[in-house]
Amino acid sequence: MSDEQRFELDAYLDRIGWRGARSPDLSTLRGVHRAQLLAIPFENLDPLRGTVPSLELDDLTAKLVHRRRGGYCFEHNLLLAGALRAMGFDVTVLSGRVVVGAERFASRPRVHALLLVRAADDPRIHLGDVGFGSIGALPEPVPLVPDVEFHADARRHRLVKLPHEGPSPQWALQAWQENEWRAQLAFTEEPFEVSDLVTQNWYAATYPNSPFVQRPLVQRTRVGAHLLLDGRTLTETSDDGAVTRRELADEAEVRLALDGEFGIDVPEGMVLLP
Repeated sequence: MSDEQRFELDAYLDRIGWRGARSPDLSTLRGVHRAQLLAIPFENLDPLRGTVPSLELDDLTAKLVHRRRGGYCFEHNLLLAGALRAMGFDVTVLSGRVVVGAERFASRPRVHALLLVRAADDPRIHLGDVGFGSIGALPEPVPLVPDVEFHADARRHRLVKLPHEGPSPQWALQAWQENEWRAQLAFTEEPFEVSDLVTQNWYAATYPNSPFVQRPLVQRTRVGAHLLLDGRTLTETSDDGAVTRRELADEAEVRLALDGEFGIDVPEGMVLLP
């Protein structure tokens, strides 16, 4: 039985609150993408406690669908890929670089997963990514076309082509932030397999300088706002740009925030703060 045949689609759609169609069209793609982004938080608790997250689809479903947990890019986007394939979409997994603040994109390793998706009723290929987590993330998939601005909610994005030497075109996803276009991700169209991502996943979850092993990094997109827990700092950024920030006093407050604000159950026995 293939992953698509055994994928627990009913449970997944219930988890993300999607009550719409399941046909492989653009409307469903946009709706399911947005629903997962809003429903399942971005979090790094497994790497933080010294556990490399499994990328097996059954394990992703057990963690992100059946438990009050989230995950980071590999987990989120492979879960979405499994759901989309179960609905009949053609999905290609890509690997990219997180380049926020980078002067030279190649200085950042490829440790980000994202997706190219083909819908049955649209000839364009769409870029999807529910695993970026940050305020620069895509609310909805965008067509893979250069120099066109896309609006979703209060977020603005565009794709630009970058110079490249290899056979595969290189792209950057930019977000409009503080009155300028800022690059978020760089990627090529070269397809990657889960076996390729396993090594990247291990690196992201174990490399001593990886931010995922140093402190809690938890994010959640809400309607009208974005939440970020970075260590003990809880920041809420509303769509109008207003920022509210407060320091949580101790581990008990961090646990309360994870439960109430993010909908996450902390693994038993885990220490969140040094």
